[in-house]
Amino acid sequence: MPTATTIALFLVAGLGLVLIPGPNIIYIVTRSVDQGRRAGLVSALGVEVATLVHVTAAAFGLSALLLSSALAFSVVKYVGAAYLIYLGIRTLLTRDQHQETVVVEPKSLSHIFFQGVLVNLLNPKTALFFFAFLPQFVDPARGAVVGQVLFFGILLNLLGLCNDILYALLADRVGKWLKGTAQFRRVQRYVTGGIYLALGVTTALTGSEKK
Repeated sequence: MPTATTIALFLVAGLGLVLIPGPNIIYIVTRSVDQGRRAGLVSALGVEVATLVHVTAAAFGLSALLLSSALAFSVVKYVGAAYLIYLGIRTLLTRDQHQETVVVEPKSLSHIFFQGVLVNLLNPKTALFFFAFLPQFVDPARGAVVGQVLFFGILLNLLGLCNDILYALLADRVGKWLKGTAQFRRVQRYVTGGIYLALGVTTALTGSEKK
């Protein structure tokens, strides 16, 4: 079982990441604005179902990696830390760009749900993110890796679902602003980039002290 300190750190990092809108949030807000709250809530459910698939894949993949080689697991963890640092630097250096408004045709709720699943499930960057992010909080000495990854992944999934629901409910009033405001994109850039950098650097420094 992870320590209380690790769980608290994960919650802070997880909240910081899920609160900032990305492609999934843009999809949810767009659906809610165009077809109402029910469509937004259904799309949020679809997105988070796909997140569970990513979490499960990461859990069993990382567990199998540790069983085959503890060194390989450590390598993946440090490569993941480097990837997070790279994401942080790239995010901070990326200039604000105009984002075109997403135009969607009215769809049935079942179609919206499955489209939400596909939007998240078929994004290779999402899968890569989970393999980079979740191992940073896993300590093989604290128990089974698969259990720890599932614990953190489900915790992140719940945070994400609550956040998605909030965006869906607010989208009727402020959805258009959330989709296009320049101020919001600037906040996203600095907060997300800072979290990525902090996670990557912290992992690298912690690992160096253990050697």
